[in-house]
Amino acid sequence: MNRRTLDVWPQAPVLGLAALLLIAITTPCVAEDHGATRFRDLVEREWQDRLQRDPLLATYVGVHDYDDQLPAVGLEEEAAAAAATRAFLAELEGVDPASLDATDRVSYEVFRWVLDERLRNHDVGGHRLRLTSDSGFHSAFARLPQQMRLASVADFDGYLARLRAFPDYVAGQVELLADGLAHGMTLPKVVLEGYEGTIAPHVVDRPEDSVFWAPFESFPPSVPEAEHGRLRAAARTAILEGAVAGYRTFLDFMTDTYIPGARESTGASAMPGGDDYYANRVRHYTTLDLDAETIHRMGLEEVARIRREMDAIIEGLGFEGTFADFLKFLRTDPRFYAETPEELLKEAAYISKRMDAKLPALFGRLPRQPYGVEPVPDSLAPKYTGGRYVPAPLGGKRGGTYWVNTHALESRPLYTLEALSLHEAVPGHHLQFALAQELEGVPAFRRNLYISAYGEGWGLYSERLGLEAGFYTDPYSDFGRLTYEMWRACRLVVDTGLHAMGWGRQRAIDYLAANTALSIHEVTTEIDRYISWPGQALSYKIGELEIRRLRREAEEALGADFDLRTFHDRLLGQGSVPLPVLRSMIEGWVGEVRSAPDPSPAGG
Repeated sequence: MNRRTLDVWPQAPVLGLAALLLIAITTPCVAEDHGATRFRDLVEREWQDRLQRDPLLATYVGVHDYDDQLPAVGLEEEAAAAAATRAFLAELEGVDPASLDATDRVSYEVFRWVLDERLRNHDVGGHRLRLTSDSGFHSAFARLPQQMRLASVADFDGYLARLRAFPDYVAGQVELLADGLAHGMTLPKVVLEGYEGTIAPHVVDRPEDSVFWAPFESFPPSVPEAEHGRLRAAARTAILEGAVAGYRTFLDFMTDTYIPGARESTGASAMPGGDDYYANRVRHYTTLDLDAETIHRMGLEEVARIRREMDAIIEGLGFEGTFADFLKFLRTDPRFYAETPEELLKEAAYISKRMDAKLPALFGRLPRQPYGVEPVPDSLAPKYTGGRYVPAPLGGKRGGTYWVNTHALESRPLYTLEALSLHEAVPGHHLQFALAQELEGVPAFRRNLYISAYGEGWGLYSERLGLEAGFYTDPYSDFGRLTYEMWRACRLVVDTGLHAMGWGRQRAIDYLAANTALSIHEVTTEIDRYISWPGQALSYKIGELEIRRLRREAEEALGADFDLRTFHDRLLGQGSVPLPVLRSMIEGWVGEVRSAPDPSPAGG
């Protein structure tokens, strides 16, 4: 990042927070008093309220009190949740953060940010936008068989109850989506082409053809054989009259009502109140007070910097032709593409295992939880991104999952696979999620929190760590790394262009295609993702720039005392936090190291 970019980075809004947390981290903990007790009680009550409102979240985090229920969804429920959030925020105002110890002060700042952002999203109508171009509540529900604990008869009965409740769950989601139609807050019609493909595979005639039948193929030994027949008979009814009926209702609504009624415009700013909505999404996904113009300019500067590095690789290869010619060569030469899904998956797994062996040199603390490599489910793959990490549920019987998209192999280049694997698996999202889940001495909400600027910033930073770990030795793979970094820099340009500056879809596609070696298929699906998910694409580069900046400042301040493993442990040691809180934490660590006594013996 050049000096000009640093000059536009917002500093003033975080100084008060930085000073507060720096004092907390670098001074002895204050004694626990009534304020600390009140704060911890408030945080726990809010967490229990959230689990009760969202039984699927409860299951995911290992709380099984509501395993036979689905969330109550609808306009009334959204209003009630917003009122509860306002009440919790008001109660938080009565807590003096100066009365809290260092860990609780971090929790205080994160908790306040979470509540405030949830309320802001509701106030700008975010609850009306329930889908993205590639997924939604319906695709998440399809993973219920993998998410639930199914070890007893009671577990299976709870699972069946959820399948039977799915039509009501769909009805509530449809109510919110219909309210979005009424207010002009919908996904753009252009990104919904083929969307029925994410729903229709679940509308089956035979229960045995449903993804929800899998648990009934075989039962664990803890389920008595005498119950097998009853459970299978109940499953056939629950799947057809519950799950399938719900998906059929949702499919009909999308094809007959939502898609035909969706807006023709592209950018968020074109919606009623769209400028406020997009500003809210920028703040949410960056955790900073940045405006669209500033982000757009930062993106253009990063694009120019990365392009110079890409041009150097092309020159080093002796390629004769233009930049566009080189991109065409990468997109069309068969050597850069797997011939079978298995080949792509094996290569991704090999890269990931190679990185596993490098982790002790980069981190002092590693998680206990393992991970695996699997293809993106067929029902999602055509409109899905190239890969994604799926965290493991707490207390579950499986590890995390690195999804690799094996659909349209001609659009999944091998030269970007190292960068993708380091981002999604290790040292990226798996490390980040698994370590957060194993945090001790912090409230439960923090072990299960995901803040995009932190998480995606870490993922992009992890790609670059591959240089230090011996990856990207092939110039094409190094160009792939730069393509991924360029991709995230371009996101700053196209996301703000689309949602604040009047760009059309084709202009955004052309810009991304002209500056990266992504396949045209992936370029198109990515632009549709940004159109349908305003602001989220900003989090990657904004977060990575801040992490890299923090590292550079720490290296300069500490010199020979800088330890990379400790720096990384501190970055990941508190779980997901807003970027101003992360800055305060790292500044506190730097202060600790600088003030530590010199261990060298006196005299000579």
